[in-house]
Order: sequence, then structure tokens, then C-alpha cells
Amino acid sequence: MSTKGGAENRGEGGFSPVVSPVVAAASKERSPLCSPPCSLPCPPLPQEAVEEVTRRVHSLRGKKDGLVPMFINTNSGLFTHLGVFTLGARADSYYEYLLKQWIQGGKKETQLLEDYLEAVEGIKKHLLHRSEPGKLTFVGELTHGRFSAKMDHLVCFLPGTLALGAHHGLPADHMELARALMDTCYQMNRQMETGLSPEIVHFNLHPQKSCKDVQVKAADRHNLLRPETVESLFYLYRLTGDRKYQDWGWEILRSFNTYTRVPSGGYSSISNVQDPRNPQPRDKMESFFLGETLKYLYLLFSDDPDLLSLDTYVFNTEAHPLPIWAPS
Repeated sequence: MSTKGGAENRGEGGFSPVVSPVVAAASKERSPLCSPPCSLPCPPLPQEAVEEVTRRVHSLRGKKDGLVPMFINTNSGLFTHLGVFTLGARADSYYEYLLKQWIQGGKKETQLLEDYLEAVEGIKKHLLHRSEPGKLTFVGELTHGRFSAKMDHLVCFLPGTLALGAHHGLPADHMELARALMDTCYQMNRQMETGLSPEIVHFNLHPQKSCKDVQVKAADRHNLLRPETVESLFYLYRLTGDRKYQDWGWEILRSFNTYTRVPSGGYSSISNVQDPRNPQPRDKMESFFLGETLKYLYLLFSDDPDLLSLDTYVFNTEAHPLPIWAPS
């Protein structure tokens, strides 16, 4: 979930530091769960560097109730593009890793937990809205105080992250929000003619019965076979046992098979989720479809809670299971 892969509109790394000193905030916070646990034979320097980055980001100015700007200048170490807040491309993994690094480290690094809890409250205060007329809960964006009802499919990592936090002892209302956002991510798929979510949607905020809750611009109606919705479905099913999440995942898998499967083998991203007669295959399959989307579907359809138990492993943003460090 998250800024995964190298696909278009990704938050994989902002601009290359070789070309520009500005990188995405998500990239700065990505490295902790990409590093091996310190219980393995490895030099202390990488872990110390990661901890130093975490400390510096924790104390940086420019946040808004736990929300962070999208970019950090690697020369000054300061946030840039101040006043722009999103949980979509270039920022998503930052929030995901606040929680997951805290869990993986044995729940010892309290500043990670503090930053995560503050960020969740910031999301509720500034980015969380409900659509009309269907009252779908969604996470929008904020640009210099102006709210936009725009939500990337990437944001659908959030229901799973919230549910994981609730499972590890965080406030119960996080699970309530996870369920509400999961419903929205499902509707982003279900309301499309192909049953597959577009890359970006806009939500209607005006109480007019003639308007649909989920609206799509022509430039945003492609589907890249992303994992975020089925990733969160896995977490919600694993942690609640509610089989509707399996049913929703099955619907999405059937849509993948119907509209994106290539007869000669493999799957292709498509350009138009609103045209089932001609979804316009792009002749391109991102690696994250195999590494993440299908992996989470496999786990979703398994009823074995010990298969990569969420009490033993934490998944990084590329869906690699890493062991949770045992308290020393």
C-alpha cells in the first residue's frame, strides 16, 4: 500500500536527489522497514542513520496537527511546499511507517506513536469529510487552507493501517474509521462500470440527489492494478472475521480477470474503468501487481490466521513481511 513501485504518479522518491535536493516525505520515512532488524548481523550505522532521520522529522516545523508537507529539501533538511497536505502520492508511506516502525520495534519508540496518533487526529480535523448524497467517508487534500474533495486510490492503504493500529491497542474509534473508509474504497470500485477503481476520484459535497457521490475526470479514469484496496480488505478481514471483505475482494478479482487479463498470459493496466466494452489495455503490468496485489488477495482468501500472523510480522510498503522484534 502506498508509494509502491515505479508507476506513474507514484510517491516513490519525489525528484532524484542526484538532480534535485527535494525528495518526497514518504521516501524519507520509508527506509526503516526496508532495513534488516538489528538482531541480525549488521553494522549499527544504518539503524543509527534511520533513527536520526526519524528524530529530525519528528521535530521539523511546518506540520499541521501531525500532517506533513509532501517534500523535504535534502540540503537544508527542512520541509518544502509548505501548506500542502495529502495522504496520496508522495506522502502516504510516511503515515504508514509511523505505525509500522513503532510496531516492528517492539512499541518502544514513543515519538513514532505520538506522531502517528497526532496525524490521525489531524486527518480527522482537516482532511476527513463525507460525500453527498450517500454519506461516504473519505480523505481529501488541503492546499493552503483550501480543501479539495480529491482522493487518490493510494489513500486506500489507510483503512488497513488504522485497523492494524487498533489491533495493536490503539483507540477503538480507529477501527470504526477503518470500516467507514473501507466501505468508501469498495464503492470507488463498485460504482465503476468495470468494477475497478480509477486512479483518482473526486467526491460530491453538494446535497443534490441527481449527483453521484463518486465522480471521475477523464484524465484519472485509468487503473494500474494497484494493491491498496485489496491490501486493506486483507487487514479488515483478518482482524474482524467479517466475510463481506472476502466477498468484496472476490468481486475485484473477478473484475481484474474480466477486464485486465491478457489471453496470452499476464494482466494489463487499463485506461478507462468506465468503459467495459473497451477498457483500453495499456500493454503494461506493474511489478506490484504480482508482488502486492495478488499477494494480498491470496492472504485475503486464506482463513489461516497464523499465515503471516499480524502479531508476528509487519508488512512493509512493498508487502514484504518482516519480523516484529521481540522485546529484549
